[in-house]
Amino acid sequence: MFRSTRLLLTLTLTLTLTLAACGGSEEVGATESVPDTPLMCADVEEVVITPETEGTFRFDVTVRSVETGWDKYADAWEVRAPDGAVLGTRILAHPHVDEQPFTRSLSGVVIPADVTQVEVAARDLVEGFCGAIMGADVPHP
Repeated sequence: MFRSTRLLLTLTLTLTLTLAACGGSEEVGATESVPDTPLMCADVEEVVITPETEGTFRFDVTVRSVETGWDKYADAWEVRAPDGAVLGTRILAHPHVDEQPFTRSLSGVVIPADVTQVEVAARDLVEGFCGAIMGADVPHP
């Protein structure tokens, strides 16, 4: 009787330890909901606004983007009023694979006197508008 009780205890202990080693907590193996491929957006890093003449402004915008060539690059940026109206668009005609970040300008942007702030967003050829947007105060004279 003693021998069978001891065998039963040994088997129970072995089984318990084996299950404990295999089971773990519920968090083991849990992962966050992360897309298989992260978005590689174009981000606006800096905006400089310079007054020109008669209510027009020049924008110098610095963009950083993950570019691979003609198949994936930042292809434009736009200036938006607070209501979302597009005030100006700068088309970027080619990739900037080896020039990151890069700065391009757009002159002659008309901004109404009652618009005191704008935002600038960059567009990726593949991902669209999905990166960091930067707001800026308009230096009306």
